[in-house]
Amino acid sequence: MGFAAHVNTLSSNKAKSKKISEAPRTRRRLHHLAKSRGVRRARTARVTRASATTRRHHHYERFTMSSFAESLTQGDITTGEDPIVRQAAIDALGNMNGTVVAIEPTSGRVLAMVNQKLALSSGAQPCSTIKLSVALAALSEGVVSKDTAIALGGHSRMNLTTALAHSNNAYFEALGRKMGFEKVAYYAHEYGLGELAGYDIAGEKAGEYPDAVIPARMGGVGKMCSFGEGITMTPLQLGAMVSAIANGGTLYYLQHPTTPEEVANFEPRVKRTLDIAPLIPEISDGMAGAVQYGTARKLRLNFNEEEVLGKTGTCSHAGTRFGWFASYANTSVGRVVVVVFLQGGRPTFGPKAAEIAGRMYRGLYDHDFFIAHPSVPADASVKEIGNPTP
Repeated sequence: MGFAAHVNTLSSNKAKSKKISEAPRTRRRLHHLAKSRGVRRARTARVTRASATTRRHHHYERFTMSSFAESLTQGDITTGEDPIVRQAAIDALGNMNGTVVAIEPTSGRVLAMVNQKLALSSGAQPCSTIKLSVALAALSEGVVSKDTAIALGGHSRMNLTTALAHSNNAYFEALGRKMGFEKVAYYAHEYGLGELAGYDIAGEKAGEYPDAVIPARMGGVGKMCSFGEGITMTPLQLGAMVSAIANGGTLYYLQHPTTPEEVANFEPRVKRTLDIAPLIPEISDGMAGAVQYGTARKLRLNFNEEEVLGKTGTCSHAGTRFGWFASYANTSVGRVVVVVFLQGGRPTFGPKAAEIAGRMYRGLYDHDFFIAHPSVPADASVKEIGNPTP
């Protein structure tokens, strides 16, 4: 114990270390490792500085429009609308800044139009909903079938069904470049873009389809076919086109009855017959896939009882974000087309529009709409006419 109390704990620090001479090969190896470590440190420092610079200069899109609004239905003319459909649309939309349009595809009758001021406006960029027009054009031209795989770079390949379901931009850019602007524009006009969709609907404005391809700096025909860049489309135009898909190829003038008399005397009016009946099965799987497992799967949070086929769209312009969803419910007693268009900021996007459509279909189903209100029979009186007098 006495010895332990007098141990000098610092003695080891004063001891001299024995010097060891490294072999020449070892010294060269250590020198090489030190140099490599220095290079790695310098490289890491550069990457860190670059990352910091990237973070400082990263562009965050700023939106100036709100995704929410009040008094959306103020000024709507509702006397000739179906009350069940209208209430389902109002409940589904809530306070989102947007519009919901429901159409009977076998006649072109507008069953409900919530927020008519927006629905009848000059429209907005169609975003990815333009892919429906492009898909039909490519099928019409024999460029692809639903199973045709297109190389998208590297080892990636995709067919039309998957591209529609997941809204793949590269796929539709490739289709656009392959067809060229003239063909893409021809079919877009055939399907009703760039012209009034309605027949004597007061206040309706037409969208705009450009006469020439947009500049290369804006993406050219590829961006026109993937994002609808340079194109303006209205909810009614999209609704008329999807109605033609739902009914087998008849492009009706949309009509919005405003009195009980107009409802009682309603007669469908055909704008033109589209040669798309053989093509509809080619795009149906992709539209169904969008709802089952693709960009519109949020619809199924609220509605699963009937098959729904649709297409979403999301893009932005000048501080406003757009969210589109166009669809039709394929039931045993008929079909109904629902178009949801939203505008606003970050909460606004295509999947949200699909979710709203799901809530609307839920409201219709819970009120026995698909049983109580079957579609107009196929042999109903139909007038085929030219362009109406403005």
